[in-house]
Parts: sequence; structure tokens; C-alpha cells
Amino acid sequence: MNSNIGPSSPAASRVHHFKLVLLGDTAVGKSCLVVRFVRDEFFEFQEPTIGAAFLTQTVQLDDAMVKFEIWDTAGQERYRSLAPMYYRGASAAIVVYDITNPDSFAGAKSWVKELQRRGDPNVVIALAGNKADLEGRRKVEFEEAAAYAAENGLLHLETSAKNSNNVKALFVEIAKKLPKNPPQPEREAFPIMPQQPEKQGCC
Repeated sequence: MNSNIGPSSPAASRVHHFKLVLLGDTAVGKSCLVVRFVRDEFFEFQEPTIGAAFLTQTVQLDDAMVKFEIWDTAGQERYRSLAPMYYRGASAAIVVYDITNPDSFAGAKSWVKELQRRGDPNVVIALAGNKADLEGRRKVEFEEAAAYAAENGLLHLETSAKNSNNVKALFVEIAKKLPKNPPQPEREAFPIMPQQPEKQGCC
């Protein structure tokens, strides 16, 4: 999947920057997924995101280096009106649901519809069924989500931020789908909205 290309390799010097946004209902584990991907850490009680948080991480493919500029958006309904500010111009989106919560799957479908209607026409959308480690509490069947993803042209993986299963693979699969045009310059990020210490189990 990944390739160990040395720093002197021409491919290693081609860095492609892509804006990626995470969307989904509150407490599905969006922040946990990002923190696991970026820092390889997991916190049982992750503070809910206020507005949005910004992180970056790179993925090495066989032929290119992809740098993700990641916007992790808040899932609370009161922040929903801010979402277009973050997904506008995004090359990729990860729509997250919780496999133990069917309402979150319905919410994910709503986000997919909004992206298809108002997002970039070429946006790569991945549907991530998080909390796959809680198999005993599953309420959303893999086959149902996979069929929905296939009908809508989405990538689909089940992930676990807790045990890291499929987290890196999710971002690698997205990176493979993105067009590798000439390297783009670094873009200035939006101001990061402050985080407030409000505990809530999300993962």
C-alpha cells in the first residue's frame, strides 16, 4: 500500500496538498479518527470540537506524497450552519457514522446529500463506519452501509479509532483517488476556533 521512497527519489519530492473535511453527527468519533491518524493517539474521552479544528498529515504513496490539510468539524447541530465554510473547496470528505447508532447513519446520509448538492463536484467522499471495535453493540450492518456507498459512488471502510483498525487505510485510499496534478503551494489555513474543555465520550 505504501512505499518506502528515499528522500532523494523524485517521487518523494512531489508533495500534493489537499483540503479534507470530516463531517458527521456529534460523538461518532471524528476527532478520535483524526488524532489517531495524525498523532497515533487515542483518548477515551475526547473533548467535543468547537467549530472546527485544523491538523495536517502526509501519506506516502508509490508515486507521490499527499499532504492532507484536515478540517475536523463539530457535530453538534448548533454548528451545522458553519459546515459549508469548511467543506467549500475541499478535495475530499470523510463522512463518519457510529456503527452502534443508526441515527448517526441517517445523519451521515444527510451529510452526503449536502456534499453532493453543495460541495465541489469532484470531491472524493469516503463513508467511515467508526467504532468497529464495538461489534457486540452493532446496529448498522456492514452490508447496508456498503450498498449505500456503492449506490452513491463513495469509498466505504469500517474503522476503529480505539484500536486503529483501518484508520490509516482510510486516508491512503482517499489519497489514491485524488488527482496528482503539479504540486500546489501551501495554503493559509483559516483561524482555528478555540477549544473548550467539555468532556464527552466519543469513541
